[in-house]
Amino acid sequence: MATYRYRAATAGGQLKTGLLEGASRADAIERIKRLGLMPIETVETSSKKAAGEKAVRLNTATRRGIVNAIGELSVLLNAGLALDRALAVVVENITRPPVKTTFAKLRDRVRHGASLARAMTESQGAFSPMAAAMAEAGEASGKLDTSLARLAETMERAEALRQTIVSSMVYPIMLILIATGVILVMLLFVVPQFEDLFSDTGAKLPAMTRIVMAASHGVKNYGLIGLGFAAVAVFLFWRWVQQPMVRRMVDRQVLRLPVVGAIVRNAETARFARTLGSLLDGGVPLAGALAIAQRSLANMHMHDAVERVSTGLRQGGGLSTPLAQTGLFPPMALSFLRTGEETAQLGLMLSRLADVLDRDVRNQIQRVIAVMTPAITVLMGALVATVIASIMSAILGFNDLAVGP
Repeated sequence: MATYRYRAATAGGQLKTGLLEGASRADAIERIKRLGLMPIETVETSSKKAAGEKAVRLNTATRRGIVNAIGELSVLLNAGLALDRALAVVVENITRPPVKTTFAKLRDRVRHGASLARAMTESQGAFSPMAAAMAEAGEASGKLDTSLARLAETMERAEALRQTIVSSMVYPIMLILIATGVILVMLLFVVPQFEDLFSDTGAKLPAMTRIVMAASHGVKNYGLIGLGFAAVAVFLFWRWVQQPMVRRMVDRQVLRLPVVGAIVRNAETARFARTLGSLLDGGVPLAGALAIAQRSLANMHMHDAVERVSTGLRQGGGLSTPLAQTGLFPPMALSFLRTGEETAQLGLMLSRLADVLDRDVRNQIQRVIAVMTPAITVLMGALVATVIASIMSAILGFNDLAVGP
C-alpha cells in the first residue's frame, strides 16, 4: 500500500492535512471521506523521502521511552511551557538514542512550523494514528496537555497488557525448549552408545527400542535437513498467511477456536474500546474516531466488520446496534456501548469496558498457562521416560535375547 498526503475540509470549513495509506489514490480518497472530511488534494508521497529516513523499530524499551516522554511533555505543557521549549526539555532528558532521535525530529518539525499532530504522522511509524489524532484534537481544543496525558495513560495500559501476555508465555516456552533439548541429547548421544551392544540382536529387540533407535538415526543423519525443510515450510506458510484473503480466512477461523478465540476476541475488543474511548475523550468526532480505532484491530475479520459499521455510522446509523449485528463482539461490550450511548458518556464507558476486558484477558491467560504448564511437563516427561524405558527394557531382556533359540 502507498502513503498519500491529503488536504481536506471538515464540515465546519476548517482545513486539515495528514498522511494515510491506501491501495490506490481512489482508495485513499474513500478513506478520507470515511473520516468525515471532504477531500481537496490527495498526492502520493515521494518514496525518496521515505527511503531517506529509517522507520523506527519499536521494541519494549523504545515503547516505554516514548510513553514516558509523552507523559513528561504533557506535564511541561500543563506548567505553561511553549510546545517547542517543552519538546527541547524532553529531548534533553531522554537517554535512549532511538527515542531521543524521534523526539528531536518532532522538535525540529514543530520549530519549522508543523503542528505536533502532523509531526507525529510523519515520524516513520514511531507514533500510531491514534497518537496523531489525539494530538490534533488537543491542538484544536487548546487542551494539548490533557490530550497527551490521556494518550500516555492509554499507551501505558496497552504496554502493560502486552508485557503481561509476554511474561506469561516465558515459562512454558522455556519448559518446551529445555525438554526438547534433553530429548535431543538422549537421541544424539545416549541412545547411540547402546547400538554396539544391541547390534547382534537387533532383530530381537523390543518394538519400542527399535523405534527409539530409528528415531535416533533419523535425527542424527537427517536432523539438519529436516530442520531446513521445516524452516522453509514455516517461511512459505507465513508468506501465504500474509496474503489479504488468506489472512482474513485465518483470522475468521481463529475467532471460532474454543479457548483461544475468546481470548483473541476480548483482547481485540479491549484494545479497540480503549483506543476509541481515548479518541472520544480527546475531542475527536465519533465518525473519525471509529475510522482510526478500527486500525487498532489486528484481527482482519473484526477490522472489516468495524469498517462496515463505520460506513453505516456516517450514513446516520448508531454504533451499538451495528456492532451487535456483526456477532463478533462480547455481549458485555455491547451492554457497555448501549449504556454509553444512552447516557451520552460513551468515552467513559469504553474506557471502563477496556479495563474490564483487560482484566478478563489476564485471568484467561493465567488459567490457560496454569493448565498448559503441567500438561507440557507431563508430555515431555512421558517422552523422556519412553526413551529411557525402551533402552532399559532391552538391557533387562538382554540375557533372554542372547540365549534365544
